[in-house]
Amino acid sequence: QVQLVESGGGLVQAGGSLRLSCAASGRTFSSYAMGWFRQAPGKEREFVAGIRSSGGNTYYADYVKGRFTISRDNAKNTVYLQMNSLKPEDTAVYYCAASQFEQATTRAPMYKYWGPGTQVIVSS
Repeated sequence: QVQLVESGGGLVQAGGSLRLSCAASGRTFSSYAMGWFRQAPGKEREFVAGIRSSGGNTYYADYVKGRFTISRDNAKNTVYLQMNSLKPEDTAVYYCAASQFEQATTRAPMYKYWGPGTQVIVSS
């Protein structure tokens, strides 16, 4: 079983930056594709970014492309989400997820393990 814990959330002003981290357990972390999702009040959980198990082939939702960057350090069992030029619309709880497959997908049901989430609030 894989356990995930997010950190790095907080309150920032529009235009600011945050770096989220996701620490994972497990001997086979390097074999899992990883993804970031978010959920705002009153809305469904949505895909933000994904990365292949090897660290290549990244994918982004249109509304974060050019502003967010997903990366991973398999030696540290950690995945990151660098968020720049934040907008009030980015306010949400952000979740880290691990897939049992090597390639990332945008579908939440394809991810088997989830962290408890971390809150991000962007003020205008």
